[in-house]
Amino acid sequence: MTIVRCAAVQMTSGVDVDENLRAVAGHIEAAAAKGAQFIVLPENFSAMGRKEADRCALAESDGDGPLQNFLAEQAARYAIWIVGGTIPVAGDDPVRPTASSLVFAADGRRVARYDKIHLFDVGIPGQDERYCESAHTRAGSLPMIVTTPWGGLCVAVCYDVRFPELFRSFSATELKLIALPAAFTATTGAAHWATLLRARAIENLCFVVAAAQTGRHENGRQTYGHSMLISPWGKVIADAGTDTGVIVADLDLEAQADMRRRFPVLEHRSQARKI
Repeated sequence: MTIVRCAAVQMTSGVDVDENLRAVAGHIEAAAAKGAQFIVLPENFSAMGRKEADRCALAESDGDGPLQNFLAEQAARYAIWIVGGTIPVAGDDPVRPTASSLVFAADGRRVARYDKIHLFDVGIPGQDERYCESAHTRAGSLPMIVTTPWGGLCVAVCYDVRFPELFRSFSATELKLIALPAAFTATTGAAHWATLLRARAIENLCFVVAAAQTGRHENGRQTYGHSMLISPWGKVIADAGTDTGVIVADLDLEAQADMRRRFPVLEHRSQARKI
């Protein structure tokens, strides 16, 4: 396939899981009605709890649970590939589930799981704003790429976008799409979001589909919004602004292949690694 119609969902998730899932279902239905074949949900789409520790109550066993079943059902119902934002998945640590992004194929099969590697343990310069994600989340350790009908798909989450080596861990030729669920803060988003997304697209000559949280949440946190679809040349194809909803655009994979032939930076990178 040379064209893939992609969508990114933008939400202001609250504490009510059922309400959030109703919103997600509506966004997926709207994207499917516009012909989307591939859709990315934002980080923490099912809930932005009042406390980080609230995630533990939502944690599911790997492979089974209402959130995973919901994603599988939505993928099969609309015959659409879904990158399921993130959900908390239980593991060996009883108080720190992983932040896992699950990929479902158009028949509802789960085909990949990525656990967020880089956790947001920071203080925002110049602001009285601090975060310690690792207190309630267990970090993953392995990058993830999965084969789709449109080529290799890498999934990364939010703070991961600041670490280019994560994306460089894949073969220059196999990676075609980057999905990035996120809940960027309003402060860091205004400073860096678009720059970071465009940089990851440009240096890997990849399409980026970034789905974000937006607005003020019930826990008081303010997120930036501006879900985006970005071309391998760094052009912003679609930008959701700060409203909730879904953005849809066609990504031209043949144009991407032609760009890589004409501008063979990925081949040059492979040659440089042999030196």
